[in-house]
Amino acid sequence: MTTKRETIIAAIRTALTGTTGVSNRIYRSRVEPLTRGESPAIVVEPLTDTAAQNTSLPTLDWSLTVRIAVIVRGAIPDQAADATVQDMHSKLMADLTLGGYAIDIQPIAVTFDIVEADQPAGVVMCDYRVQYRTSVSNLAS
Repeated sequence: MTTKRETIIAAIRTALTGTTGVSNRIYRSRVEPLTRGESPAIVVEPLTDTAAQNTSLPTLDWSLTVRIAVIVRGAIPDQAADATVQDMHSKLMADLTLGGYAIDIQPIAVTFDIVEADQPAGVVMCDYRVQYRTSVSNLAS
């Protein structure tokens, strides 16, 4: 049995299929560096997951923070990432329930990391808060 958290992260990855410029290069919590030929790419990873008990129901309301990192190479990396970030955001916000698994999804922040590499590279990190609910005793329901 898979937790709702894992189901939501999988739904995010599925929703991003076909994002401009990345083809099938959408990874879950990838730790290995990307080669030049593997970028642009997207990496989806959880950052935090916080619960609050709903006092009137035997449920937990969760707030999952997910980072979607767009990794690119180019002379002006943040500019090179722009079309991918725009399409990624549009795809993610098209269904705020992520196929019925979430209550809501909200953008939180975007940060930029420009680094020197064999070719200038950049990571545009888009953080989203996903709200969802589980039962108190079962993280899968």
